[in-house]
Amino acid sequence: MLIFAASDKGGAGRTVTSANLAYHRALAGDDVCYLDFDFGSPTAAAVFDVDEARRATEDEGLHAYLIGEVSEPAWIDVWSETEHRVLRFQPPGCGRLVLMPGDLSGGEFATGPDNLRRCVDLLMKLDHEFDLVIVDLSAGRSYAVDMVLEATAQPEMGGGTARWLVFHRWTRKHVAAAASLVYGKRGIIAGGVDRGHDEEALRAAVRFVRAAVPDPESRLWSQVSPTQSAWMRKTEEELKQLASSLNVGYSHSLGSVPLEPVLLWREQLITDEDVLDSQIANQETWLALIQLAARLTDDKCWEQA
Repeated sequence: MLIFAASDKGGAGRTVTSANLAYHRALAGDDVCYLDFDFGSPTAAAVFDVDEARRATEDEGLHAYLIGEVSEPAWIDVWSETEHRVLRFQPPGCGRLVLMPGDLSGGEFATGPDNLRRCVDLLMKLDHEFDLVIVDLSAGRSYAVDMVLEATAQPEMGGGTARWLVFHRWTRKHVAAAASLVYGKRGIIAGGVDRGHDEEALRAAVRFVRAAVPDPESRLWSQVSPTQSAWMRKTEEELKQLASSLNVGYSHSLGSVPLEPVLLWREQLITDEDVLDSQIANQETWLALIQLAARLTDDKCWEQA
């Protein structure tokens, strides 16, 4: 299964959340491959703590492959190459966790026949080899988004399952921008239909993920004044109404991730050690990521609302 991770803007939590979802699916026993298609700003290597391995494969990443500079893109076995002290000890029964990094010296580029063919070949190969392939796309309506819309519209890719996660922060600006990215005049749906996708099928393949969602009842906000607490609850209700009116509401949402200092400030994988031993991360975040990871392949969660 292919999962395309998009976001309305940079800083929406797309990469760090997607990496955590990949990690949880690998822990559950799936073979998972993570592709860093954020050509302008590839940062997934930092989240997986494989910076040294990424530097060793610089100029051999996905950007170099797609523009024809190398015949095969580099890939990194996260379990064996990570510098993360917990991830170094691969848990028994887990699946493969592979990162295909981007090139720091790369950049955005328009889709042409040659790089489109390389993209199709790569996605088909990985979809066959791995249980789950997560493709981290550049923010907004980017060349990377255009490329995968074009690639998945090709007849030879019609037999696979491709789904879209659109990440956004829980603010008025981000909710509106996420709706525009998907439903706007030049959004994912319109761009896909222009390339030959069935509109109904593409709509059914898109779900939203809310990142960094404050909970007014959380202990993080236990010290706020009664006035601030009332304002937060009112704002929460206004955001829910706005999201519903823009088709970004709960019926079109796959899940949400709470406001989490570890994700905001460290942008790292959250392990059970972070929750149970050092206790730097909240259990609510850990459970939300586990639930969201399970929903990626749960057909009931993708039934059109």
